[in-house]
Amino acid sequence: MVGLFKHPKRRLKKLLKDGEYDKAVAFGKSLESEYHNDSDFMFIMGSIFFIVDDVQKALPYFEKAFQLNNNDVETLTLKTNVHLALQQKDKAIDCCRRIVKLQPKNSEAQKLLEELENT
Repeated sequence: MVGLFKHPKRRLKKLLKDGEYDKAVAFGKSLESEYHNDSDFMFIMGSIFFIVDDVQKALPYFEKAFQLNNNDVETLTLKTNVHLALQQKDKAIDCCRRIVKLQPKNSEAQKLLEELENT
């Protein structure tokens, strides 16, 4: 258990894994000033808010994670889902295009892109 306290991101992931979302949010917020330029931390925080269906709060974290690491397909995928939940079709299309550019064989992103462009 000592490792969790020396590695706050591990503790945050454990809280998330254990379903302790309120504690994870509070703990994450306490770390935010220290980890504001850490794409993994921003991804974790966005994921917490996404899981608890607060997509409005999740979006800035995914945007920051993407800004810090614009080659992360997993971040782009969740960012796409947030844009869809917020009914931001054009932004979701942009995310899908970026995913396909990074992973041309990503059939899920290709299919979603086709669906979005044809509706």
